[in-house]
Amino acid sequence: RVEGYRNFGTKLWNAARFCEMNECLPDAGFDPAAAKAALNRWIAGEAARCGREIDRALDAYRFDEAANAIYAFAWNTFCDWYVELAKPLLTGADAAAVAETRATASWVMNRLLRLLHPFMPFITEELWELFGEPGAPKLITAEWPEFADTLIDETAAAEIGWVIGLIAGIRSARSEMNVPAGAKIPMLLLGAGQGSQDRLDRYGELIGRLARLSDMRTAAAGEAPKGSIQLVHEEATVALPIGDVIDVAQEKARLEKEEAKLTGEIGKLQKKLSNEGFLAKAPEAVVDENRQRLADLKARREQIRAALKRLEEL
Repeated sequence: RVEGYRNFGTKLWNAARFCEMNECLPDAGFDPAAAKAALNRWIAGEAARCGREIDRALDAYRFDEAANAIYAFAWNTFCDWYVELAKPLLTGADAAAVAETRATASWVMNRLLRLLHPFMPFITEELWELFGEPGAPKLITAEWPEFADTLIDETAAAEIGWVIGLIAGIRSARSEMNVPAGAKIPMLLLGAGQGSQDRLDRYGELIGRLARLSDMRTAAAGEAPKGSIQLVHEEATVALPIGDVIDVAQEKARLEKEEAKLTGEIGKLQKKLSNEGFLAKAPEAVVDENRQRLADLKARREQIRAALKRLEEL
């Protein structure tokens, strides 16, 4: 756990360095609710949702839930997705979009540091020198952030959520099928509505780069190309022809071996957790840890079984 939080600190530090290198400096007159780019409206809204969740948890004295909320927002939403998706805007030729994205990133970092400070005071205080308003006092005496209702834009949330969901789904499928990291594969979007087609047009280049795709096409609902694995993304079906880039028989054997190993571990844990003597004598934390491990193993086995089913469809 200590190592994990060390990694979180490094992740936060690197995100701050990214912002610094891209000149994301505080802009006192910036209003994120007026941002034109959907990505910038989305991240401002996600910051507002996170702030409200933290307020709710703190009011209920659920400090664990508050810490988990800011951890998830900082690591996944901001450091992973926003930083990656913002790169084309920050390096593009549209000067207004560059300026808006710089101001948005700085605004979010400012609020993120204030929300995170009670849980992680030292790194956040150090980074505050970059993202606090000019002449601002130490972070420990800064005001707790408040978020207006106008920051939450459901249209932007749906659009960016669609992009993230598609990229994450393709990455997960590639990982399950053991597709080589450097291999680019085609994607066919079957039965997509006009909204999904428009989003693919707007974000296609970005999706292709982050999901390692060689090309992307849309088509009416119908048969997927031979050798494709399929996943559902909202109203559409995503077909990924991978028959030429993996050894199907070898992958099937590998997954079956992993499934058998997981089944054995699950059986041992189930036997352990059904032992009344163990439940009576073991500390509650140990019992909870074993139950969580059992749940994790079962979830992983379901992923393996889903992957095997996809292989059979090839």
